[in-house]
Amino acid sequence: MMDTIKKTGLIVFAGSLIFSCAPVPKSNGNHGLPPGQVKKVTGSKSAKHYAPGQYKKSE
Repeated sequence: MMDTIKKTGLIVFAGSLIFSCAPVPKSNGNHGLPPGQVKKVTGSKSAKHYAPGQYKKSE
């Protein structure tokens, strides 16, 4: 009886470690669309505003 409880606890513990380390995808605010497609949808003349890393740094 105790051996079964220990095995079950070990399986639950190992499973929680595995699933807690799973990567969570981060949204860029474009709903999964590439910058050029967002540009078409919004009617903008440039896709620069929707591309990651293209924001002007304020110093």
